[in-house]
Amino acid sequence: MQVSLKQIGDLRFEATTSKGIKFDVNPKEHIGPLDYFTTATIACSAVDIATLPQKQGKTARNLSVNAEFDRSESPPYRFTSIHIVYSFDSDGADLDAKRWVLSSLESYSTTINTVRGAAKIYYSIAHNGELIVDRGAIASGESEATGLTAENMENSVCSA
Repeated sequence: MQVSLKQIGDLRFEATTSKGIKFDVNPKEHIGPLDYFTTATIACSAVDIATLPQKQGKTARNLSVNAEFDRSESPPYRFTSIHIVYSFDSDGADLDAKRWVLSSLESYSTTINTVRGAAKIYYSIAHNGELIVDRGAIASGESEATGLTAENMENSVCSA
């Protein structure tokens, strides 16, 4: 994977992805680096939640993912905790919904597993209109402790 940035203004940059997609990074007027980073963190997991049910012949619908990122109070202002709230409907059982979320958080999401050793990860799940998990926590740690393997990363749609 390769990305590049080219300065095209004072604090304006043109980013180019390995797929050749270009977009602006402009923290003064539009989207800044932290906005992209935090959005990508939950977008990766959202893609997992949309695709994991399909592998079981199920469907997730009306998916929304929100997150609150807490940061340290002094430079470099690292993320200290992330609370991700998943809300979706599906034709799977509540246990299926929880397994899909945990599979994303603990195995498949490249972005979440990148920050997992540095920040505490909490999650809540509303499935078919009912809150089934309220601020659960996953174990923090490096990929060896999480079960994140090269095979899992290859199977993640987000890592492509």
